Amino acid sequence: METFTLVLGLTAACLTTFAYLPQSIKAIKTKHTKDISFPMVIMLEFGLITWLIYGILINSVPIIAANTVSIVFMTIILTLKIKYK
Repeated sequence: METFTLVLGLTAACLTTFAYLPQSIKAIKTKHTKDISFPMVIMLEFGLITWLIYGILINSVPIIAANTVSIVFMTIILTLKIKYK
């Protein structure tokens, strides 16, 4: 059951993390971020950081991995949002 739980967590982590990838690629290619809500990006960034801290505290590989990668993607989107406002 422990292996199943780990695989389930990693699968969920991959799906939710890589959901940000298309938006990041689109923002990089088009240099257009007008339709992305700045408050949403800020709230999500802080939420991801909080999840990362939580994952570290409970030593959860899926939570740590997913939120580390998600923070990178959201930081790209945030940077582009500021740059191309």
